[in-house]
Amino acid sequence: MTDLGQPVPRRSLLRAGALGAGALAVSGATSPVRAAAPVRAAAGLVSPRLQLPYGVATGDVTSRSAVLWARSSGVGRLVAEIASGRGRRRIRGPWATPGTDFTAQLPLDGLAPGREYDVRLSFEDEHGRTGETQVASFTTAATRGGATSFVWTGDSCGQGWGINPDLGGLVGYRAMHQTRPDFFLHSGDTVYSDGPIPESVTEPDGQVWRNLVAEGVGKVAEDLDEFRGRHRYTRLDANYRAFAAEVPIIGQWDDHETHNNWYPGQVLTDERYTERRVDVLAARARQAWREYLPIADPQRRGRIYRKVERGRHVDVFCLDMRTYKDPNTPGTETEETHLLGQEQVDWLIREVRRSRATWKVIAADLPLGLVVPDGPVNQESLSNRDPGAPLGKELELAAVLSAFKRDRVRNVVWLTADVHYCAAHHYDPSRAAFTDFDPFWEFVTGPIAAGTFGPNDLDATFGPEVVFSKYADTPNQSPRHGNQFFGHVAVDDAGAMTVSLRDLAGAVLHRQVLEPQD
Repeated sequence: MTDLGQPVPRRSLLRAGALGAGALAVSGATSPVRAAAPVRAAAGLVSPRLQLPYGVATGDVTSRSAVLWARSSGVGRLVAEIASGRGRRRIRGPWATPGTDFTAQLPLDGLAPGREYDVRLSFEDEHGRTGETQVASFTTAATRGGATSFVWTGDSCGQGWGINPDLGGLVGYRAMHQTRPDFFLHSGDTVYSDGPIPESVTEPDGQVWRNLVAEGVGKVAEDLDEFRGRHRYTRLDANYRAFAAEVPIIGQWDDHETHNNWYPGQVLTDERYTERRVDVLAARARQAWREYLPIADPQRRGRIYRKVERGRHVDVFCLDMRTYKDPNTPGTETEETHLLGQEQVDWLIREVRRSRATWKVIAADLPLGLVVPDGPVNQESLSNRDPGAPLGKELELAAVLSAFKRDRVRNVVWLTADVHYCAAHHYDPSRAAFTDFDPFWEFVTGPIAAGTFGPNDLDATFGPEVVFSKYADTPNQSPRHGNQFFGHVAVDDAGAMTVSLRDLAGAVLHRQVLEPQD
């Protein structure tokens, strides 16, 4: 395994406090399976102890719950030693087997709000031998004090720009880590399964970008192990592993986890593929994505869309704008077509109305007002270039925005990525063709490790205005030039939100302060 970059030092050890307000519980208990006997080396020697070659991670951390993640070097049972202050607890979790690509996830409930936790993760083999141990840390959301911060971005290892050891690896993750956020929202395109990563890329100015290459990234992903290989690849980077060990992720997926601009039922014409049924590819991509992203699913519905409660001031509503999507068309149908699907629309309206958090952060894996073409005629997102009344997929958004106004929902902010540049958009009915909504902000960021593009055209239907944008000097600009972007959100104890858009070095490009409205 290649180890790249200089990880940020790990958080200090835990201070006073018990493990939780109640009994710590394992959510969704699993039945252990019998592991295969360990492989024996020559002369009867027992195989080496199990290792953690891709690090450890946590995800979907709330005020009282979390999900732990690790990948073993072989068949083994995940063991977690959880500590907070003087309180300690050892939990034996599920088995990691070839059926999960040797990954394992352990959901936890009954944690205490506003506490820092240290978790020592390892795997036991069939004989109870403990392997390599690594530490993950996280802080549960506070329900009394309100100050919090987080980062978000998207688009990792795309357009052939992979892990470059000459430049320190995926240094964007190091820049995000240095802000010391409470959590990380990944807005999709966590991997680029449809984009091979070559050994090198010659840039327009003649410089040579040199990639670390690994099994499973040299061609488009079609079988399950190739999709898994894309996720393993990102975790070869030391910057990413250090970040994941200390910053809980809230993960979304978009198109490139499967194929560019895909929708259910599509049959590809891409000649690089032997399997061209998108539904087959998407099922494999989804399995690999869920194996490698620590995602809470307490009701075992298998849904990607969900609410992640982050304390008094922030609720995050993660959307799935891919699974229920209607085909890409010009988007000018007079009847409503779907990006979210009716069940998800109803869920979003209901849960946002019920939220008591100051800020309702809607995490969208596609932008709202930006035109995202799919070829010369069709549209990938909901905007359709027509500045008039809502049509097609725009009707679905219109219904959501109208419901928020009707229910007197305040302080809604939309965060997204996808288009490979950063921007701050303000939407106002006074500028719009459709007026039945309250003004709101949308912030766009990314890529964190991919080609930079932009800017895209805006569709005027919902009255967007570009307050700020920063984009590529040339299309598909190399990450070498620093036009890589992430967003940072800080909410103070009184509830004021400061959103900043930042570059690869962490420099602030734009700052917007939002005061909460009653």
